[in-house]
Amino acid sequence: MVPFALVGLVVWAVAGLVLLIFFRGWLTEHGRQNWLWTCLAGFLWGFPGLATMMRHDAHRRRRRAAAARS
Repeated sequence: MVPFALVGLVVWAVAGLVLLIFFRGWLTEHGRQNWLWTCLAGFLWGFPGLATMMRHDAHRRRRRAAAARS
């Protein structure tokens, strides 16, 4: 599950950087600066998601190890 969270973080970061670098003028002209904030929020919310997925994977590994021992 961790790779999915990492991909999500990267996608939001790249989308935000592309909008910031190449479309900032267009966003300002059309009143769409909130798209940048949406990318930032998606990126930042990805960190709790990453932590959740890391914890989920650790628990799954422990369950599988316990099942293999018994």
